Amino acid sequence: MKFYNLVIKYRFWLSILAVILAVLVNISSGFWPAFILYFLAVIGLFSNFFVGPMRLIQEPMEQGNVEEVEKILNSIWFPSLLYKPIRSTYYTVKGNLAMMNQDFDAAEKHLKMSSSLGSAMPEAEGANKLQLGMMALQKGDFRAGEGYIRAAIRAGIHDKESEAVAYLSMCQIFMNKREFRAAKDFFRKAKALKPTTKEVVAQIKELEKHIPRLPG
Repeated sequence: MKFYNLVIKYRFWLSILAVILAVLVNISSGFWPAFILYFLAVIGLFSNFFVGPMRLIQEPMEQGNVEEVEKILNSIWFPSLLYKPIRSTYYTVKGNLAMMNQDFDAAEKHLKMSSSLGSAMPEAEGANKLQLGMMALQKGDFRAGEGYIRAAIRAGIHDKESEAVAYLSMCQIFMNKREFRAAKDFFRKAKALKPTTKEVVAQIKELEKHIPRLPG
């Protein structure tokens, strides 16, 4: 596995070396003896630009090594050439890193690009749209926020804590719209998930003070 990761890491330069060796062999011995080197060079260059080194981010992500993840992403010179599902993952990771750095404009830009491409991981699509919805709500754009959060719920959110956040956000949106029956319905769905995150539990307890007083 480590050897394979090293090959991926230095694939571009190994491919260039293969091209140089292929040309030298071609000059000295002819095309067919050099064919395998040409073939390896083409495969290496193709996979470098169309697949990229995204496989390498798994280990540093698990270790929480953000600097290494950023370094790997920055080594991708032309992300627009990446195969579509891989490009989607690339922009998802870029968006999440921007969120961690509180660069919300960049996060929104990258997550929108990932969302437009369609996620390579179905479980990530709902999370992406939920993040976009929460950012829209922070900006006071309730219409866009509602649209993104609805799309997130339809896509499926595979984490009950995040799903509860989505329902609570919808609850608050409909409270603001004075559509109290729908607000109560979303609140019940959030509560039924029995979230345990401190912030989410506190939000549910706060809403419990107001929900019974709502008409409808």
